[in-house]
Amino acid sequence: MLSTPALEVNMTSNKTIDYRSDTVTKPTPGMLEAMMNAQVGDDVYGEDPTVNALESKASALFGKEAAIFCPSGTMTNQIALKLHTQPCDEVICDSLSHIYLYEGGGMAGNAGIQPRLLLGDYGRITAQQIEEAINPVDIHKANTSLVSLENTSNRGGGSCYDWDELLAIKKVCLQNNLKLHLDGARIFNALVAKGITAPQMGEIFDTISICLSKGLGAPIGSILVGKQKQITQARRLRKRFGGAMRQAGFIAAAGIYALDNNIDRLQIDHNNASILSTCLSQLPYVDAIYPVETNIVIFSLVATLNAQDFANDFKQKGILLSAISNHQIRLVTHLDIDEMDLDFTLEQLKAYSPKYST
Repeated sequence: MLSTPALEVNMTSNKTIDYRSDTVTKPTPGMLEAMMNAQVGDDVYGEDPTVNALESKASALFGKEAAIFCPSGTMTNQIALKLHTQPCDEVICDSLSHIYLYEGGGMAGNAGIQPRLLLGDYGRITAQQIEEAINPVDIHKANTSLVSLENTSNRGGGSCYDWDELLAIKKVCLQNNLKLHLDGARIFNALVAKGITAPQMGEIFDTISICLSKGLGAPIGSILVGKQKQITQARRLRKRFGGAMRQAGFIAAAGIYALDNNIDRLQIDHNNASILSTCLSQLPYVDAIYPVETNIVIFSLVATLNAQDFANDFKQKGILLSAISNHQIRLVTHLDIDEMDLDFTLEQLKAYSPKYST
């Protein structure tokens, strides 16, 4: 029987270092203890005390009336799209948006709506772009009813919106009777990077999707916050989408722990991403790097190198990276990347001798 060659793992920390996403983190001992000690009940009946506590905590944090706990950020986004639109409506979003690229065509299947895609700046669109994209009242055109932003932008390299631009976008939405949703998969990274508070963000958006399983380190779960009427309807939609859970307090406890302990430390991830970016900018096989604001580093290899080959080479060194196009690599820093891991990665990046294509 043929055996698979063992990875050339990082001998400094004796583990595989995983930069593919901040979703790969494992619960810390403190988080595991919180999960094991959680009080639970049947959440479909509204009787799980830990789920109720998490929802109350999240809604209060953003100054919203209510919240609902769901298995994934895709589900919270899809619920929000359905809440704010009618079939055949149009949602304005950036062409790099997660709701467009990575949710399986859900906006069409679940809400019966279509996207109006805008070419933004590393995943960020402007108030002027939005205003110009709103359809006039015309029977030939879809009704524009919703704007969806992603903050931070995943495919934009972790880019964040400036506060003044968010205010301008909100003004356009109010003037045109449009709802405004935030895909906040990494919203806390944006808040830490920009010095904006959660209540401030809550004032801007009608609904916010908050992911607990990315930078915050929880194993599963996302929350949708909004007005009580919206969240009441969201519970019906969650049931329809198959997302109602029973004794979900065990995973909700991880979310509470994450909100209590893992927000401020996100600055460490941002610093590590900046260090990686600085190193990459000095290497001859790197062609370009997206601006780094948070915990995501996206860089392009020179034209003679293939991204998947590059990722495969580093896999043999015990470092996992994501090839997101033929020539682009993505690295995401997170709480499972420590100082020794970072140092080893920097050493391997500097020592790498690529085999150029001919």
